[in-house]
Amino acid sequence: MVGFGPNGGPYSMTVDTVYESLKRMILFKELVSGQKLSEIGLSEQLGVSRTPVREALRRLSNEGFVLIVPKSGAWVASPTRREVEDAYAVRARLESWAASMAVHNVTPLFLARLEEKIGEEDKIFKDRDLEGYLEVNRGFHMIIAEASKNSVLMEYISDILSKTFIYMVFMERYFDFEHNPSLDEHREILAAFAARDEARCVELSERHVRSAITELRLT
Repeated sequence: MVGFGPNGGPYSMTVDTVYESLKRMILFKELVSGQKLSEIGLSEQLGVSRTPVREALRRLSNEGFVLIVPKSGAWVASPTRREVEDAYAVRARLESWAASMAVHNVTPLFLARLEEKIGEEDKIFKDRDLEGYLEVNRGFHMIIAEASKNSVLMEYISDILSKTFIYMVFMERYFDFEHNPSLDEHREILAAFAARDEARCVELSERHVRSAITELRLT
């Protein structure tokens, strides 16, 4: 059993390890939406004390993976259809706004970074790497957010990306790893930025986010 340690010692390493383990279990449906989470059961399963499990659950709760109800316990989050639709509507507006500003800050480096992410996305999708896919997809969108030069908008987009990517997992997005419509849409967005076409960048950015919700199984 790993004990406590100050400022980044063995204890914090255990929390990180438990957090990553639980996150993967949610991503790969070993823990399913709406499932009650037992600190005792998880600590026994992972071979750690209840304390790092509790801290890991709090971290996952802050990110939206887990719902913690005081004096009741913790559950894997179970978002409603309305919550998902609302989140995607907000994301579409924020990202199209960011695109309208980013197009005025296009540089060769900006275009090269987007192109690099598209290449990584293509490879990761072929490798059927779900965690990697979510990470590189987020990276593509954050490059555009950063180019807006609006730090508050960047923060909001970062938060809404995290929320909608979690919903992808909970709502069983079609990760068949046979066809990736997002890849072609990202290429179109890159071309629009390369052309410095503001109207096209805004249109494609909003359409890209709104089309993503059609790939979710909403009941």
